[in-house]
Amino acid sequence: MASCSMASGLILTPNVISGTSPSRANLLSFPPNNSSNSRLVVRAADEGATATAETSAAPAAKPPPFGPKRGAKVRILRKESYWYKGVGSVVAVDQDTKTRYPVVVRFNKVNYANVSTNNYGLDEIEEV
Repeated sequence: MASCSMASGLILTPNVISGTSPSRANLLSFPPNNSSNSRLVVRAADEGATATAETSAAPAAKPPPFGPKRGAKVRILRKESYWYKGVGSVVAVDQDTKTRYPVVVRFNKVNYANVSTNNYGLDEIEEV
């Protein structure tokens, strides 16, 4: 539930040429509503519509996982990486296809910032 209140009214005026004053007939105003009982309720869909959609849709099969398995040893191919041509082990692989760097790799050696993990894209690693 969300509540909405306006501190001041809204006034819309048409384009006015300088030297002329707007008449009262040309102004459109929305004064603030100071009612304490006003609420704004937003509902995405009816409950009956979602219940029929859930029952009619068959459960989709999970796609096969992509990327290296957890614990696999990988070589880093990203040239600007501290661990370029180094070998690390895969900690996790994000299965979302929209993720830019889905593979988390942990190394035995730390970099200058004392960090031992980094994320890489699927094209930036190769399994050893």
